[in-house]
Amino acid sequence: MRGQSKGGKDLTQGPIGSTLLLFAIPTLASNILQSLNGSINAIWVGRFLGAQALAATANANIIMFLMFSVVFGFGMASTVVIAQSVGARDLDAARRAFGSAVGFCSIVGLGVAIAGWIGAPALLRLLATPAEAFDLALVYLRVIFFAMPATLLVVMIMMGLRGAGDARTPLIFMIVSVAVDLILNPVLILGLGPIPAFGIAGSAAATAAAGFVSLIGVIAFIYAKDLPLRLRGPELRYLWPAADQMRVLVGKGLPMGLQMIVMSASGLVMIGLVNREGLLVTAAYGAAQQIWTYLQMPAMAMGAAVSAMAAQNVGAGRWDRISRITGFGMGYLFAITSAMIAIILLFHAPLLSLFLGSNQAAIDAAWNMQMLASWSFLLFGCTMILFGVMRANGVVVAPLVILTFTLFGVRLGFYHLAYPVMGADALWLSFPAGSIASLSLAALVYLHGGWRKAKLIAPIHSEECREAVNSETEPAGRIAPTG
Repeated sequence: MRGQSKGGKDLTQGPIGSTLLLFAIPTLASNILQSLNGSINAIWVGRFLGAQALAATANANIIMFLMFSVVFGFGMASTVVIAQSVGARDLDAARRAFGSAVGFCSIVGLGVAIAGWIGAPALLRLLATPAEAFDLALVYLRVIFFAMPATLLVVMIMMGLRGAGDARTPLIFMIVSVAVDLILNPVLILGLGPIPAFGIAGSAAATAAAGFVSLIGVIAFIYAKDLPLRLRGPELRYLWPAADQMRVLVGKGLPMGLQMIVMSASGLVMIGLVNREGLLVTAAYGAAQQIWTYLQMPAMAMGAAVSAMAAQNVGAGRWDRISRITGFGMGYLFAITSAMIAIILLFHAPLLSLFLGSNQAAIDAAWNMQMLASWSFLLFGCTMILFGVMRANGVVVAPLVILTFTLFGVRLGFYHLAYPVMGADALWLSFPAGSIASLSLAALVYLHGGWRKAKLIAPIHSEECREAVNSETEPAGRIAPTG
């Protein structure tokens, strides 16, 4: 496929193990950078502007997360279509999917920005934002909504590039975005030099500026390097979403976005149950949750990498590689997450003291939570690998149903049954209970669910089919994977 070597990566040939690892590492690094950026920004706001401002950003971030969940779903749907098209050596189909996704995201972003600016007060009242934080949250949220089109577009473009096998470019511009945000936050909050102090609006403006800089930079980079997904001339019409592309984006994207919302809603329910145990347990849970956020990152990064790699191989008809991609994904996930769990448990005291200070009772409570629940993230990660592989062929409803059932039915059911006997420990053990159920059901669908028979995109042209068959019958066309 012309242009593939200029930025995208062919994930259908060569050793599976090394290719998958090198593709997943930049995605994992991007996730870590994004989380660290959020944590540091929270420190700036909390230290410079106080608890009310921090509460204001927390309320606004809930709304942002919901927006990103929906775009994440559309982005994953487009990623799979792009990856399958790249695997099928149909660059025009990949560009058509990319153009529709970018065009649709632009329309959605503009609509969200306008509606969000107007409806921000009503949204904050719906969230029961405390009165003392309301005005600050409104300023922050409106600036964020102003930048929403650029921010959502950057996310969509980066996911599309990963579908084409390019994980390096998204990492480069995640670094750019984080650097701009970290530098501008204290400058705009405090008003350093000739720049006036904007307070909480400055924090939002820094995030907005990072989004715009990253968007302009990644678009310029795509065209400067002539990356495979760039659109020129007649191809620019692909930016107007086509009906067939929209059916895939909406039909597959909504269930994927709902998975994120289900996971978030489950977390909110869990926080409500934790709050019943008192302030000390809530504080301990907050610290443990900060650490668990990083434990989830290998699962999300490896799941996304496995999905893109499997989708390219599905598009290329290389079903002989799918099981090995799954196996390597689980192996890497198990190794990385196990090492992280070991480090967290070995150094639990200094890590927890970062959040809890010298409160030994809270540290002990958080340590108990970690001992009971941390290992469940191994199972969660394996589930995400299986979901990622099935998603590569457009199967998205079964993972949504499994997550909904296990996060609410199994986890909450276990809590209610075990709480009279175990007390608060039932909360922490509900994590592995839900993870065991999720992995068992995911494995059942993966092994016996017939998901391999699904069709996401139309087959490639007959001439390309003949070329593929010919190449498969020639020694040079069948590269045996060695990884």
